[in-house]
Amino acid sequence: MSDTLANAPIAERVRFKADRVGTTAKDWVQLLKPRVISLVVFTGAAGMFMAPGHISLFQAVVAIFCICLASGAAGAINMWFDRDIDAVMQRTITRPIPGGRIPEQEALAYGVGLSCLSVCLMWVATNALAAGILVFSIFFYAVIYTMWLKRSTPQNIVIGGAAGAFPPMIGWAAATGHMAILPVVMFGIVFFWTPPHFWSLSLYACKDYGRAGIPMLPVVKGARHTRWQIFGYTLVLLAISLVPSFLHLCGWVYTTTALVLGLGFIACAVRVLREEQDANGVSLKGDKAARISFRFSLAYLFLLFCGLLADHALQIWLGA
Repeated sequence: MSDTLANAPIAERVRFKADRVGTTAKDWVQLLKPRVISLVVFTGAAGMFMAPGHISLFQAVVAIFCICLASGAAGAINMWFDRDIDAVMQRTITRPIPGGRIPEQEALAYGVGLSCLSVCLMWVATNALAAGILVFSIFFYAVIYTMWLKRSTPQNIVIGGAAGAFPPMIGWAAATGHMAILPVVMFGIVFFWTPPHFWSLSLYACKDYGRAGIPMLPVVKGARHTRWQIFGYTLVLLAISLVPSFLHLCGWVYTTTALVLGLGFIACAVRVLREEQDANGVSLKGDKAARISFRFSLAYLFLLFCGLLADHALQIWLGA
């Protein structure tokens, strides 16, 4: 590499490498945000399994595939629109579009095409309600969150959290063709989980967001305010997670799981709140507590829904 290139900005060096390597199948997969898809698909499958009635194995597989496809499609549109800010953020600079490995318009066509395919397939394989919620979830994430909320308000994650909360409702609708209280509560759990989950990340990625001009909460309101918000939302999340218990929609397995995980999440939030900070609330320990809280939040949602599924399976077994 020449001296000129060696002294070039990171984005230019990434593009130089991309030009030499070219586009691969991995780049197209990365455009779908596969790490995000895993939790989305799991919560969607949980909503489907919790639903009463019967859905054929073929319909279930197609419905889950459509949720997976739609999530990835929305992620691709998100990456297309955010290509300018991704190019200046350290954690996103190697993505396929800012890295120069996938052309902008091809990425957009890819996202829109997969969106249409997922919705049409869901409609044909299951029903109009499931397809309708699916198309709205894509629109919410790609347009309302990505193109409007993300760059306009520090409450972007709070409102935008709805985008990732729809899968349980979609899964339920695919299995039954109608809506009920439980999938709405499952929506609420994911909705109130999103802010403390994402704000934990934003605490240690604050400089990245500030450099990109994204009004994330710690950038606009400061780290100390964000820490208190994380703590407050974990309290609300515990209460919301116990709604199925109070409504007698589940048994002791889920209730115990929700209590243990909820108290664990609150404990993480307290550590974030009490971590050694400077006068502005910025961590003096590299946001170690926020990183732990972020990782715990991922495990929290997965294990909470596992508890819900285990409780449901137990009820079926006891009633058999």
